[in-house]
Amino acid sequence: MAATKDSTHSGDTPRNPRSATTLAVLGVVAVALFAGLCALGTWQVHRLAWKQNLIAQVDQRAHAPATPAPARADWPALTADNAEYRRVSASGAYQYDKQTLVQAATELGSGYWVMTPLQLADGGGTVLVNRGFVLPEWRKRQAAGGQPAADAAPVKVDGLLRMGEPGNGFLRNNDPAANLWYSRDLPAIAQARGLGEVAPYFIDADAAPGAGRDPTQAPVGGLTTLTFPNNHLVYAITWYALAVMIIVGAGIVAREERRLRARR
Repeated sequence: MAATKDSTHSGDTPRNPRSATTLAVLGVVAVALFAGLCALGTWQVHRLAWKQNLIAQVDQRAHAPATPAPARADWPALTADNAEYRRVSASGAYQYDKQTLVQAATELGSGYWVMTPLQLADGGGTVLVNRGFVLPEWRKRQAAGGQPAADAAPVKVDGLLRMGEPGNGFLRNNDPAANLWYSRDLPAIAQARGLGEVAPYFIDADAAPGAGRDPTQAPVGGLTTLTFPNNHLVYAITWYALAVMIIVGAGIVAREERRLRARR
């Protein structure tokens, strides 16, 4: 006799519909996830607008004609929003004996930014100037030959205004006692070098006309990064796509629950 199939042991026995409590919990979770993902997507849209405005602003300022560097009376009002990447010009005398080397990595290798105080003409105060990037070989030669003294010869510096960097954040903490510098923390550098009050900004100097690009011989200027990553549109699309997936998933669950209830 042929064996009969026992439907009670069938592997495809349909499950019972979920309880109202379970569905309520799933609904709350789905709504919360949907709202959170939409909020993240909207935040990225706002960030996209901010980044596009920043890029346009930096491009406009960096390629505009140079204007005189902000005077001491203007220092308190300067912020990154209203001043950074402005093209400026300053005149004065370098204090080479008080310059500071700040660790940096550029397309030319790992080395240092050369931050040299510029005593502004007519008693206008002191501004730190990033004269450019050098490799360790340059630093060794400077150490062997001794630091040059302050130079009373007037110089004119053109470059981009940059606001000072705090000593913390993503960078390592500076160690003035050991003369180890990882960020361009202007007040800390001024205190360590006995400069008194300095401008809240420094100048990223342009490359000197006719200068080479050998950072073992002299500071290489004009290396300011003017490109900024802008992935906010991709992030926004990702968050919104995940929100749509929540809706699709909720629709599938709702259809399955209706089907189960219809079969009972």
